[in-house]
Amino acid sequence: MDTDTERTRTTETTAADGTGSTTAERLDGAIDAHVHLMPPKLLRAIRGVLASEAGWSFSHPVERAGIERTLHEAGVTRYLALPYTHRPGMARELNEWVIEAARGSAMRTPFATVHADDEVRAVVREAFEAGARGLKFQCPVQKSGPDDSRLDPAFELAAEYDRPITFHAGTAPTFEASPHVGADAFESFLESYPDVRACAAHLGTYEVEAFFRFAHEYDNAFLDTTMALSARSPEYLGFDPATITDGELDDLSTSIMYGSDVPNLPYAYADERAGILARDLPTATLTDLFGRTAERFLGER
Repeated sequence: MDTDTERTRTTETTAADGTGSTTAERLDGAIDAHVHLMPPKLLRAIRGVLASEAGWSFSHPVERAGIERTLHEAGVTRYLALPYTHRPGMARELNEWVIEAARGSAMRTPFATVHADDEVRAVVREAFEAGARGLKFQCPVQKSGPDDSRLDPAFELAAEYDRPITFHAGTAPTFEASPHVGADAFESFLESYPDVRACAAHLGTYEVEAFFRFAHEYDNAFLDTTMALSARSPEYLGFDPATITDGELDDLSTSIMYGSDVPNLPYAYADERAGILARDLPTATLTDLFGRTAERFLGER
């Protein structure tokens, strides 16, 4: 649908994903800017780590068909497929898998990743040439952040190919001791690569004030809402979304995009966006959050 028009809002009951029967509005024609599409075995392994470190449990399906059924039932018509790898030597094969899985689908927008100890330039160039639309870095897991010079070849190629980057750059939910995250490292990237659009996932929690300042001050700074604006955020992320006002979301709507973390979301998908839809936000702001900003991030606007 035309993303400049008002998206259709209806009421839904979510039960098909096995996470409960939460009732919430849906927004037809939405873009989810934070979905993990990876081989099911890898997703299950990641879940095992999250269960151990954060105490979360999961019931969303990990197979592509199940992930897309969850999204489709919520009115999502497009998503950014974000991979990441925890050790060197995996990225090339993983990128190939994601790009092939997305081939021929208007719903899937594939991203790629690379480990700092890989042949960074070669892996990233191959991924971009094969069709990857951006890069994803899970900084604390990959033990390399936005200011890691080992990743400079990837960042340079992102500028050359006009590809955006999503970073898990914040300290939530369990990474406050990690040297690879934080507001300073993200700002360093914004200053060093002004032509590369960079998104801080999870609104940069727990340093939200600093990351919101970046979105005000830097044209290339973006944020996604993943797990940070839900009524379940205090329970699972340790962050109170009420600290972010409707006015702040309205002011920065051209820099903030909706994301969910599905399938590694420890609660019902409807709960992820219900808190946003319950706010008193203008239609234009919702259209930004649920679509237009993701298109800007991708360089389509």
